[in-house]
Amino acid sequence: MAKLKVAAVQAATVPFDAAAATARTVALIADAAATGAKVAVFPEAFIGGYPKGLDFGCCIGRRTPEGRADFVRYVKGAISVPGPEVDDLVAACAKHDITTVVGVIERDGGTLYCTALYLSPAGLLGTHRKVMPTGSERLVWGFGDGSSLTVVDTPHGRLGGAICWEHYMPLMRAAYYAKGVQLWAAPTADDRETWIPTMRHVAMEGRCFVISACQVMRRSDFPEDYASRIEAGPDEWMMHGRSVIVGPLGEVLAGPLLDAEGILTADIDTDDILGATLDFDPVGHYARPDLFSLHVDERVQAPVAVLSDDEI
Repeated sequence: MAKLKVAAVQAATVPFDAAAATARTVALIADAAATGAKVAVFPEAFIGGYPKGLDFGCCIGRRTPEGRADFVRYVKGAISVPGPEVDDLVAACAKHDITTVVGVIERDGGTLYCTALYLSPAGLLGTHRKVMPTGSERLVWGFGDGSSLTVVDTPHGRLGGAICWEHYMPLMRAAYYAKGVQLWAAPTADDRETWIPTMRHVAMEGRCFVISACQVMRRSDFPEDYASRIEAGPDEWMMHGRSVIVGPLGEVLAGPLLDAEGILTADIDTDDILGATLDFDPVGHYARPDLFSLHVDERVQAPVAVLSDDEI
């Protein structure tokens, strides 16, 4: 068990520009480490961008050339994993001795995924692809499979988590609790007041520390030709933040931070998780496996499987 400082990074990014967004992330990794934090969580889609307000020219039965052009820009701003941007992030973690979770838009063939990267001074520890894009996100993001329900060991505890509205999937949460998550990373684009009770619930239900990070973005942070369906003046906020850090009994330790950039920090002791399980363990004495059970398929769901002669 460990005493440490953790951080939630709330900032504006550079949409559709992987190089610039990566450079911004590298600088913020240094800023987070300067607070003394050993684990830092960045927002959903921080590299690549969260295309809030875009419809990509789509309605049922129709797509437009302009919408396809928007998607071309989105694809070009995404990153490959592994890739040079990931190498830059790992180098920054090594330089500043910090473990990070960074939300990215991952490009794999002709499909984009909303992905969380688990990065440490030792390298890329793992990835998690969002298994259930919400609403219109399904138009531009693929679906992750069970192979990326990632929880990694770090010197500071077991680190895992979910992206945005995956937190409203109770069976997915149970699968993660069974993996012994202690530090729960929650990259998100949900900047509403209702997000805070969700984070408190997950922390209390999972008996874990929850670190939630969301972007803050003004209309002027997006390109001038950004065809958003959300009307906003140049200085108006399109994403409000509300990053927060919560303890294992549901107590808010830092935040929420609204309409401002900043790095939230909290000093934690993972021994507090043990104390919190005195009266509740969601996958232990409170689980009732005689009544309820969950089966999880963590196999890679590849669309094309090539078998060798000895496998046929």
